[in-house]
Amino acid sequence: MFLFGIEHEVAFLNKEGKFADFSHTHFADLNQIIEKLPTYPSDYPQLRIGNAGIKMKRWYIEGFERFADSDKVIDCHVKGIEIRTTIHSDIQGAITELSESFHLLREVAANFGFSPVLVSFNPYNPVFEPHPPLNDYETKELQAYPDEQTANIHMVSYGPDLNISVANLSTEDVIDIGRKLTYYSPYIVPFSYSSPFYKGGLWDGLSVRTFVRTGKRPAALVFVQKQEQLIDSTPSLTKIARIPAEVGRIEFKACDSCDNFLIYAALLTLLKGLVLDETLLGRETVPDAALHQLSAKSGFDNEDIFGNATKVLQAAEVALGDDPDVDYLTPLKVMLAKRKTRTHELIEMFHRLSSIEEVIRQTYQV
Repeated sequence: MFLFGIEHEVAFLNKEGKFADFSHTHFADLNQIIEKLPTYPSDYPQLRIGNAGIKMKRWYIEGFERFADSDKVIDCHVKGIEIRTTIHSDIQGAITELSESFHLLREVAANFGFSPVLVSFNPYNPVFEPHPPLNDYETKELQAYPDEQTANIHMVSYGPDLNISVANLSTEDVIDIGRKLTYYSPYIVPFSYSSPFYKGGLWDGLSVRTFVRTGKRPAALVFVQKQEQLIDSTPSLTKIARIPAEVGRIEFKACDSCDNFLIYAALLTLLKGLVLDETLLGRETVPDAALHQLSAKSGFDNEDIFGNATKVLQAAEVALGDDPDVDYLTPLKVMLAKRKTRTHELIEMFHRLSSIEEVIRQTYQV
């Protein structure tokens, strides 16, 4: 039995039509939106609230928490708003809930002059530097967790966590799937590419996010129950589950954001097929940064990336057999046949409109 969930990060334009990021948007600006969104008591205990109390709902502010000289949160530099779904036994359930939550977020945000836009990497600020600088307590906390030291990347990149778990798998089997997804990640991620903008202009590739992020941050993350089950690696492949519902969960973290949620349905189906598949033997504990960068630059125009993406998609399709979910893979087949991604559409729009804001304003036409 499979379980599915999605965490989707949303970026915004503000009422002046400017990209709303940490440089001029404050916690209170986005928190007024969160406060107007509903709470569903039945979501708990499957949704984690976290220590800072920011994650109280299906929507929460994604950002970089600031501390005094203790574990008390005093501020949060904002990146955007994350939507997370509850756990579903079918892919359609997760997609439906994500769509409903997104429409509600868009409706409420509009009342405060914010509109959601598709962005997978900050189109203007490639670097996040906290102001004021980190204090001693914050520096010590970051040094204790290797992955936290890449907060500068986390704060400028946007993407989903595609969550999948399977009943009755051993910890070894779940970690093996995590290593498999890490190995095949450079061939999976082009289906999601949507970040062609960098420092206010066009980047010379398809996914700035993938180029900058993957290798320094994980492609897949596996949640385990006990300390002794952790594998020592940087970036981490394994993490201790923070609530019982996380035990055995695999988060695929390497994709760009998608404004067509049917692509998430397709990607979750692809992951499901790869879990079932027994023919693909590649395994990797740490993502291959160079291969991800090649993928980020060229996507399906590179014959190695194209050939392996085809192999991965076919293996997933065969493994799914007569599972009705197999139909969700159709958009990925179309992309492969055309060798075109969402990034190609965004680049064409930019050539026509000559404005990043005008391009991203036209995303999320759902």
